[in-house]
Amino acid sequence: MSGAQTWAGGDELAGARPGVLPSQLLHRAIAAGWIDGDDDVIPESSVQPASLDLRLGDVAYRIRCSFLPDRETVEHKVKDYVIDELDLRGDGAVLETNRPYLIPLIERLALPHWLRGRTNPKSSTGRLDVFTRVITDHSYRFDEIAPGYRGGLYLEVVPLSFTIRVRQGLALNQLRVVSGQAALGDDELRALQARRPVLLRAGAPVAEADFATANGLFLSLDLRGDHEGRVGYRAKSYAPLLDLSQTDAYRPGDFWEPVCREDGDRIVLAPERFYLLLSDESVVVPPDLAAEMTAYDPTSGELRTHYAGFFDPGFGYDSAGTLKGSRAALEVRAHDVPFMIEHRQRVCKLTFEHMMAPPDKLYGSEIGSNYQGQVETLGKHFRRGTTTGERR
Repeated sequence: MSGAQTWAGGDELAGARPGVLPSQLLHRAIAAGWIDGDDDVIPESSVQPASLDLRLGDVAYRIRCSFLPDRETVEHKVKDYVIDELDLRGDGAVLETNRPYLIPLIERLALPHWLRGRTNPKSSTGRLDVFTRVITDHSYRFDEIAPGYRGGLYLEVVPLSFTIRVRQGLALNQLRVVSGQAALGDDELRALQARRPVLLRAGAPVAEADFATANGLFLSLDLRGDHEGRVGYRAKSYAPLLDLSQTDAYRPGDFWEPVCREDGDRIVLAPERFYLLLSDESVVVPPDLAAEMTAYDPTSGELRTHYAGFFDPGFGYDSAGTLKGSRAALEVRAHDVPFMIEHRQRVCKLTFEHMMAPPDKLYGSEIGSNYQGQVETLGKHFRRGTTTGERR
């Protein structure tokens, strides 16, 4: 990339209200060369209401360990750790479980000094227990892109439950571009909840006593489940190969086993097994806000919740008010020891940020969003309307 072009209007935006860049400004950033496809046109479908899908390049490096470049470039430092090189063109390549891979992404950045970036797995990636994080040159942090960063983006990929096939152009992660400090504080969140509720239960705002905040608002688990007591799924061991380019293609029963509650509305998580569960509350993200789920909260015990983090404007929202929020899918893993969790136990946290402006398109059915109004945790790769035991 030879350098960013001039963005007409960019100067006034530098001094505008802090916030996340919406879809229409992401388009302008692409046109200005601040986000570039490295001689490949960024497709319209990559631009989401408050984020940009990041696509895999044509090669994956199998590496012997994860690393951070610190004061070096990623391209220079990875040379010490490469074990094999896989071609992602055509039919792509198979990535095996519990092995780290590093994949250069198609997109590159040339951000102005007043813009920074943050990345997270797409929701469908997290629901497959595929651990991903972005690395940038001269950085000592994952997923955080420094203000004014110029250079390439590299994705570390570790399939944890399933062996997967990936191809060039597939998007596993998303980029959110932010100006300034845009996060809402707890007082702002409480005022927002009183004015236009963002956290609901059974279609009504949660009781004030249940609206718990600590630099974000907490979500709890639904461990009552459906009429059969099913509360979610647990990944099977030794499942078949899963091609991430395929949607509505796989029988859930080949990959998942149902999880049912015990008496007392609780379950015991087996150590190092991957679970898909649902939040008890429903979330509403209005057009002028974006949200993000924290990946791990030490107050919730020896477990990790929700690998995939971005909630775009419009999640659980419609202007008519007929949609009473959408529940969040929670990807949960206990570490070291069996861990008991109970109904309405708080396990993760949702933070909110101001948008620089409302996006010109919202999350929902009109743009093909997969998880609006969800009552099921399984991702888009699995056939809908079947149980884990059904054959189809």
